[in-house]
Amino acid sequence: MPGARGCTPEACGFRDHHQELLAAGAAGVFGLSSQDTAYQQEVVERLRLPFRMLSDPTHGLARTLGLPTFATAGQTLYKRLTLIVRDGVVEHVFYPVFPPDEHAGQVLSWLRANSR
Repeated sequence: MPGARGCTPEACGFRDHHQELLAAGAAGVFGLSSQDTAYQQEVVERLRLPFRMLSDPTHGLARTLGLPTFATAGQTLYKRLTLIVRDGVVEHVFYPVFPPDEHAGQVLSWLRANSR
């Protein structure tokens, strides 16, 4: 959501730590939101993100996994969270995410402490 406090710093943190996250055992890094693909592509280009942003405008993942959402200005959006998924299983959930600008470092620390 344009102007949502923390989204850009969080995405940039994952951008800046991307290689370290992969080296710590992440098979991949993805962003997810309910905004459309065109919006997500603009975000990837503008912020120079080295990972894909996935669009879920029908909130299918939210319904399937019971992920938290909120409504604002006629839109239903995902609340900020991070899923660590290994071999198709959600292994860890970071929720709530705070502070967003330090979150990628928190995920990196968790990966290093829980690598296999």
